[in-house]
Amino acid sequence: MINEQIRDREVRLIDDQGNQLGIMSARDAQRLAREKNLDLVKISPKAKPPVCKIIDYGKYRYEQAKREKEAKKKQNIISVKEVRLSPNIEQHDIDTKMKHAQKFLNNGDKVKVSVRFRGRELAHTAIGREILLKFAESLVDIADIEKYPKMEGRSMVMFMAKKR
Repeated sequence: MINEQIRDREVRLIDDQGNQLGIMSARDAQRLAREKNLDLVKISPKAKPPVCKIIDYGKYRYEQAKREKEAKKKQNIISVKEVRLSPNIEQHDIDTKMKHAQKFLNNGDKVKVSVRFRGRELAHTAIGREILLKFAESLVDIADIEKYPKMEGRSMVMFMAKKR
């Protein structure tokens, strides 16, 4: 809330240099802000009485947007990449998939390794678990198992993340 939008009877006022001017009526605070050709901005509306500050509102909004943008830059976004295997996969194919998983892990992504069962393969889920555990064992030097193999519908899923 700025200037005339502030309807409180009393406000705690801080001037443009950061000095506290104490508790006064909102009208007096608005008058002081107008004299300095600045805006009266409600900084902390939940306080008793609300805290208002005399500042240039445009500059305040600009700096706030700049801070938010800076905070967004520092955020670390982790995506999940998937590697699909099948119960009757050959060793060379596993090695190829392993290289893909290594690349994903080195880029800082998490890896979802899944084994898809079709038809009669569903009766032999132990083979899928074995494949997933061998896959994890071969990547043990760069990755940890975050979520152990578990059936989800027709596929068995395991999550891996780079070692800390």
